[in-house]
Amino acid sequence: MARSGVRKDRASKPAQNAPGEIGYQWVDTQEHFDDVLTELLNVDRYALDTEFHRERTYWPKLALVQVAWQPDGRDGIQELALIDPLAVDISGFGRLFASESLCVIHAAQQDLDVLTHAVGSVPNRMFDTQLAAGFVGYGTPSLVALLQGEINITPAKGDRLTDWLRRPLTENQCQYAAIDVEYLLEVHDLLGATLEEAGRTQWADDACEELRNRPVSGANPEDAWLRLKDSRSLRPGARAVAQSVAAWRERRAMRVDIPVRQVLPDLAILGVSQRSPSTLKELTQARGIDDRHSRGGIAEELLQAVQDGKGNEPPDAPASPDDLDRNLRPAVTLVSAWVSQLARDEKIDTVLLGTRADIVAFLRGDDDARLAHGWRAAMLGEGIQELVAGKAGLTFEAGRLKLIPVA
Repeated sequence: MARSGVRKDRASKPAQNAPGEIGYQWVDTQEHFDDVLTELLNVDRYALDTEFHRERTYWPKLALVQVAWQPDGRDGIQELALIDPLAVDISGFGRLFASESLCVIHAAQQDLDVLTHAVGSVPNRMFDTQLAAGFVGYGTPSLVALLQGEINITPAKGDRLTDWLRRPLTENQCQYAAIDVEYLLEVHDLLGATLEEAGRTQWADDACEELRNRPVSGANPEDAWLRLKDSRSLRPGARAVAQSVAAWRERRAMRVDIPVRQVLPDLAILGVSQRSPSTLKELTQARGIDDRHSRGGIAEELLQAVQDGKGNEPPDAPASPDDLDRNLRPAVTLVSAWVSQLARDEKIDTVLLGTRADIVAFLRGDDDARLAHGWRAAMLGEGIQELVAGKAGLTFEAGRLKLIPVA
């Protein structure tokens, strides 16, 4: 399909819907993909997004990759490609991801999961526009909200529940997908300038790096039990069994590529961990176990996982606010109120500045507490310590909370 330049003067226009049709390349041959990749390897930055499904699989099924870039030496011109991963081998993206080219992306968490599985790596350098926007007055904005706020563009609505794996895609679907990257480089320029002016460029870079290194699905099956509801209530022996059984479930789901709940429901893991069955009869009596889990190879694997768990050292119980020193628990609410006020004053998304869990980890003295390091420590650390030590207090003045020294 036709190539098309994208004008960069939209910021001066009044609020409007995205005009006209977006020019793009439809890439469904290996030769065409290799040509696109060659161009991408020669630019300093590129915008990227993915479409995928994972409702019926463990691993996300990549259905489309959207990229946009400005060719070297062609000012004001933007290329955009929709790449069909069902038709081409996209592992070549690994070369791009390993380069110093900056990947501009919006709300990257799930995309990183998809790319880790489909490509085997993630971009070496990344700028997440959603994260960055949280440092300049937005609160975890959608892409639509960001486009409206930064460039006065309201994209046309599309079918969010479309089947991206079906071919051929309609023109409306292609246009909807193209919008996700068409404006990202422009938004990157605007957010970058605002961050620089506010002195927060490094903060955004650090947050993007935290996200880039966050574990993705399948990273550590031994931690899967921590996602179980009520895992904190398990006794030590039951925790060991729950960890072993949940890890077995995770590995089997990965192996056969189905959602973990289809291997074994959470209720069954809790039921098995509490009863610790050693025979098939005992297994069938555990809550949540049905005929699918008590026959053939599944039953044998499940009983072996239970047996392995019985012989393992019980893991520590998940941390909770209740683990905090009793004398410090009232401080959590007090500090939370101040952090929320400071986030409003500084126009930072509260989730980026400090969550309740972050506050508990800091008060507990955890080595990896986010509030004890970097820009968060500089902004919050001393104030929290003074509040807890009684050297500072909070007063309500002119409609806001204010930290004041205590005489």
